[in-house]
Amino acid sequence: MKRFLNITALMLVLFTTSCSAQGKYSDYFTPDRLRIDLMFAGNSQTQSVYLDGLHFEKEWSGTREHLLPDFDYGEYTIDVYTTDGKKIFSQGFCSLFAEWRTTPEASKVDKAFSNSLRIPFPKNKVQIVISERIKKSGEMSQLFSCEIDPEDLSINRDKENDFEVVKVLYNGPSENKVDLVFVAEGYTAEEMEKYRRDVEKFTGYLFDIEPYKSRKNDFNVWAVESISVDSGTDIPHQNIWKNTAADSHFYTFFIDRYLTAPDHKKVAQLVSNAPCDAIYVIVNTDKYGGGGIYNYYGLGMSDNKFEAEVLVHEFGHSFAGLGDEYYDSEVAYENMYDMSVEPWEPNLTTMANFSTKWASMVEESTPLPTPNEEAYKGVVGAFEGGGYSAKGIFRPYYDCRMKSNTAEGFCPVCNAAIQRMIDYYCK
Repeated sequence: MKRFLNITALMLVLFTTSCSAQGKYSDYFTPDRLRIDLMFAGNSQTQSVYLDGLHFEKEWSGTREHLLPDFDYGEYTIDVYTTDGKKIFSQGFCSLFAEWRTTPEASKVDKAFSNSLRIPFPKNKVQIVISERIKKSGEMSQLFSCEIDPEDLSINRDKENDFEVVKVLYNGPSENKVDLVFVAEGYTAEEMEKYRRDVEKFTGYLFDIEPYKSRKNDFNVWAVESISVDSGTDIPHQNIWKNTAADSHFYTFFIDRYLTAPDHKKVAQLVSNAPCDAIYVIVNTDKYGGGGIYNYYGLGMSDNKFEAEVLVHEFGHSFAGLGDEYYDSEVAYENMYDMSVEPWEPNLTTMANFSTKWASMVEESTPLPTPNEEAYKGVVGAFEGGGYSAKGIFRPYYDCRMKSNTAEGFCPVCNAAIQRMIDYYCK
């Protein structure tokens, strides 16, 4: 017997209610998209947002049905309003800047990070609002706002690159599919054939694991053949520097394995000619590392024995908003979560409001908290340890791909969260 309402039924009710409350896409938006380039600046205590520019891009490939999602993910949201105050689009996201604000360095110096967002191109003037999640309450608070006029002649319409966009897997029109874009990083012109093989390999890795395996027909896959001057990536602590398309590097926040491309605008420019719901950057290196940030990008190495595991794990972050379930590896963050507030990630809980998480999937006979013992392997519960903390944060399963590279697959809770995100784009 389950403790609460069956989660599948609950998700269906929420999704149906959300759909009925939303306006028609064509009433407010054209088939194109608008990229909003921003700068986030500040330190551990304060932050500000500045408009860096607007860029017209062809083809809004995202959902046209669920313009106001029924889930509340991300450290930030972008909301779009008509001039009379009606909300017509919303999307949550995270950023490298938000992560940096939790590091020791952020208490000593101010920094600025680029962040590019994509929205459907509006037919008429709109107001965009960027909000931040307040750590102590979990509520959203307005951080930035500006008006956008689609007739503004300063909206950039340049073609930003001539890189080939290759169709790898096509299952139908983008508006009803998840459009996954692979980006080449650290591949020279002479290495493009290797990149094509790597894309095929990585596509196979993703659709070899559930739930992606069963939902393969809901995806389109594209590959941007972004050419770099040099092969590889920066490894600053080894004094290795390369001239590459996305300017990626290891040693992010002084962590050896944390591989990122800090200039988010540069990555956004690389995919500006491609249908794009989710981005994964393949970095041409055999050194272990990667990263994944919700509605930002996933990124990992191309030639390492754990390349498949890193892809699946980091894409779990960047596509489905899943949190890290490990707590015993080196990280740069300090006090990432407030233990009195429920994390927004669907696979983590502080037990502050567990009924809003996966409580409905826990059997009545399962103890809460659930002992971290092999006897409970394969059981959905609340196992202490997750979100970089051994105490106070709980994960759904003894082991899962969001916890370790050795787990067989995703736990039922992460599986359901991934399915929900696929449905958001496709149904």
